[in-house]
Amino acid sequence: MPPKALTAYFKPKTPPGAALTSTRRTRGALSDAARAAIPAGIDDAASPAKRAKLSAAPVRAGISLPRAESRDELRKALEAHPTIAPLLKLELDTLAEDWLLALQDELTKPYFLKLKRFIIDEQETKKVFPPAEDIYSWSRLCPLNQVRVVIVGQDPYHGDGQSHGLAFSVKEGTKIPPSLRNIYKELATEYSDFGTPTHGNLSAWAKQGVLLLNTALTVRAHQAGSHANQGWLQFTAAVLKVVTDRLGSTTDKAGANGVVIMAWGNHAAKMIAGLNTKRHLVLKSAHPSPLSASRGFFGNNHFKKANEWLQERYTVEGVIDWKIGGV
Repeated sequence: MPPKALTAYFKPKTPPGAALTSTRRTRGALSDAARAAIPAGIDDAASPAKRAKLSAAPVRAGISLPRAESRDELRKALEAHPTIAPLLKLELDTLAEDWLLALQDELTKPYFLKLKRFIIDEQETKKVFPPAEDIYSWSRLCPLNQVRVVIVGQDPYHGDGQSHGLAFSVKEGTKIPPSLRNIYKELATEYSDFGTPTHGNLSAWAKQGVLLLNTALTVRAHQAGSHANQGWLQFTAAVLKVVTDRLGSTTDKAGANGVVIMAWGNHAAKMIAGLNTKRHLVLKSAHPSPLSASRGFFGNNHFKKANEWLQERYTVEGVIDWKIGGV
């Protein structure tokens, strides 16, 4: 996709708090917050018979659609493809509209349709994390036109009650994972007034324009890496490309004048290797895992370096407040 084609999608057409839905759970089974995000009148998950029929239908090729300018327009265009539209119901319902429109060509490629077939089958027979309504939570919390920092993760957490769609983040009430504890330790070293939070929910960062993106968006319970080679890496590479290819002047929306990319560990470094990073600040170090944090993550000063660069590009209004509530 030519970079200039992306600029039309920087202004999300869905207003704040826009309604979203899940393809996996009924309204009554969701949390209050998730249930509140679902609009009235949207169908719940397909029936078992319909899912069985969907699973049996082969995906031989992708499709080419006219470029849509809204969620409803894309949904309507997909109605002409009854074997493919059900595969993309989750994306149509839960991807934030700005991201959905920027990634619309990617969603109809053969590899992604095959990936969705695999995920739907997995969800029917196995426990999959994060819950369906949280797979694309990163897009709803962090609008495309607000991205100023990208932190690249790897797999979602595969333990019960941990993953909620943001890299390195866990829900409140869940034990803080070791890697995130090390991230907090580094922040406390860089900022003397950083109070170590008592929880691991990083939504406050996402809402400021920090894209917390895992390179695989789902995982089978208690089986690390189980979905990584099914097509997610290609999709999340496209997400990263959408971010780094944005065009804009210094007076344009936040993030259009470059972003900070934090790549921790070899996996993250490989994921950004093919991106055009000339206009962006790329910060690389060891991973914050206890196995590697002492070999270059501690002392990397990435959070301060990011804010110094952002202040130069976007003034003081562009810096990230790394503090998190619940200290």
